[in-house]
Amino acid sequence: MTLANPYAPLLDAIPVERREVEVMGSTTVYWVYGPDDAETTILAVHGYRGEHHGLEPIVAHLPGTRVISPDLPGFGETPPIPGRTHDLDTYVAWLTAFSAATAQGAVLIGHSFGSIVSAAAVAAGLPTPRLVLINPIGAPALEGSKGFLTRLAIVYYQVGAKLPESVGDKLLRSKAVVRIMSASMTNSKDPAIRRFVRDQHDLYFSRFSDRTVLHEGFLASVSNDVRVSAPLIDVPTLLIAAQEDEITNIDDVRRLATLFADVELVEIPNVGHLIHYETPQVAASAIMRFVAPSAPGTR
Repeated sequence: MTLANPYAPLLDAIPVERREVEVMGSTTVYWVYGPDDAETTILAVHGYRGEHHGLEPIVAHLPGTRVISPDLPGFGETPPIPGRTHDLDTYVAWLTAFSAATAQGAVLIGHSFGSIVSAAAVAAGLPTPRLVLINPIGAPALEGSKGFLTRLAIVYYQVGAKLPESVGDKLLRSKAVVRIMSASMTNSKDPAIRRFVRDQHDLYFSRFSDRTVLHEGFLASVSNDVRVSAPLIDVPTLLIAAQEDEITNIDDVRRLATLFADVELVEIPNVGHLIHYETPQVAASAIMRFVAPSAPGTR
């Protein structure tokens, strides 16, 4: 049974429309929240294994803003891109084409793996007036204290990709494994929030198209980070980081911030890699201030 969404009352007050667009030989499914005549439009890019629902708690706290939120190729309702390996280059090409088709001039937001894709796309020339990276991946996943866990995850995805299809698919969609992932990333002590996060992961964390795309996407997420792109980005950038992030240590994010030409770093205490679920109102407040027409450097 689906649990009550604590952010539903706010979200229900925002108009939303499901749309489709052809991008790179595939149909990208996306959702448009808020009024079409809003002063600010945001293009929001979700993280690995997620889909657009994951960013809805932040959208709920952005009233009056137009938010365009697609499912990445191979996840949610968007099918894979035919004939392509789903590596970082493919996701960057897709995001650039999708932005040109639906969200020209929008502020770009990326969460987790979405931060890698968004930063790489802007570094490669995707035009945006401002860039926001939530839980940015600021260090190699195979290094540091979490390197061992990352290697275990690599083995998990490799085994799932090589087993007979029915067995491998079942392993990769295992609710028990999803629950372990969810519990390891949830910092909130609020029982209602913890139940909500678990329910969201149960509902949406296994909505990938097939195990090949899942494995390719995982390799893209652990083989790249934002550091390479950061020095090539000249637009104002906001980093929203968690002081207890299990994926990228806060000290690594602080070092990452020094690589941008024009950057602001907002640190949120007592939260980990799930800012979008646990403290969306804090993240949204920082975003609203950063993208406001009166904000310094707004173009």
